[in-house]
Amino acid sequence: MAKERLDEKILKMDSRIKEGYYSDVYFNRTKEILEKEGKQPILRMQVFQRNDDTCLCGIDEAIQILKQSLGDDYSKLEVKALHDGDIVNAWETVMTIEGDYSLFAHLETVYLGALARGTRVATNVYRSVKAANGKPVLFFPARFDSHLIQAKDGYSYKIGREAAGRENGGVSTDAQGEWWGSKGMGTIPHALIAAYDGQTEWAALAFAKNVDPEVKRVVLVDYDNDCVGTTLKTAKTMLQWYKLTKGDKRFKLYGVRLDTSGNMVDKSVREQMDDHEYIGNFKPTGVNPQLVMNVYNALQEKAQSYPENSIERKFYEDIGIVVSGGFTPEKIKEFEEMKLPVAAYGVGSSLLKGNFDFTADIVSKYVPANAVKEEHWVHNAKKGRKYNENPRLEEVL
Repeated sequence: MAKERLDEKILKMDSRIKEGYYSDVYFNRTKEILEKEGKQPILRMQVFQRNDDTCLCGIDEAIQILKQSLGDDYSKLEVKALHDGDIVNAWETVMTIEGDYSLFAHLETVYLGALARGTRVATNVYRSVKAANGKPVLFFPARFDSHLIQAKDGYSYKIGREAAGRENGGVSTDAQGEWWGSKGMGTIPHALIAAYDGQTEWAALAFAKNVDPEVKRVVLVDYDNDCVGTTLKTAKTMLQWYKLTKGDKRFKLYGVRLDTSGNMVDKSVREQMDDHEYIGNFKPTGVNPQLVMNVYNALQEKAQSYPENSIERKFYEDIGIVVSGGFTPEKIKEFEEMKLPVAAYGVGSSLLKGNFDFTADIVSKYVPANAVKEEHWVHNAKKGRKYNENPRLEEVL
């Protein structure tokens, strides 16, 4: 069964694309010259990138750019392409466009940009999710780039996550879920805690009382740079209300999120560093393995102070630990190799980084049949380039 492509109705394409508004001027001038000269060369364009184990994304958008820009003229081309979510390697051809080059010369800038951005985000997500061993990777980079790109980035997150074989996770804005029918998720920011005079437990209660009960309560606990103390204080307050309301799920604390700044040392870690055995064993700043274990051990100790099968014990045992702040695939892998008790990873700016540029090259020219030879394609590329046929490509009608 053929894989579905992105619905053309989802992509709200700017009508100025087909006019060359977003294209490098030299491509617009190339199109103009060919049209004025009456030259209509039948060429093969080949698209590729230079990284191994890369999650392709933006290919469906690139196809829609061609279709919606060219209208009926699209049928005069033969386009073959892989699918969003396909894993590709360096130099592997991901798309070919064959036909009258004067029709699509001006679109190269735009479809390559669609591929570069989409593949960069999707690949970073794909690698992060693989490193997380099935644990959710939450998509938190909205604040690090223009809001205009959120819908595309959110879709790229979905593609990367699914390519890694996972459905769990979530985006932080409604816009990020626009292309695939998802909604933003998230709980308590530091600003809400500040609005409640830095009292995390008060902010948590306000959230619990006023937000849809279906939203799981996960509370940031690094506001005072004392993740252990704030976790226990918040859990105690939520537990009191949980018992008072006879198990109202609005007051069930599903998790705490550690988000300690990369240039700070949490109180619990700082105190442990007075013991020389800790010095030099790990980087003490930010969210580190020792901090995770400190919070986990504090929760377990509190849980075990209550009778087995009691409401209190289960309440504390069920509190998961979410980590965020400076996480990359490498750091996630490190945490997983240490088998740390992490329930989910919140990842932000690292998902937008890296070089996943695409290149489009003319590699072949079509020669029509004559008295001597049948129609055929001949090599027509700059030095260092050649046609790399890819049997995985599918024709796009």
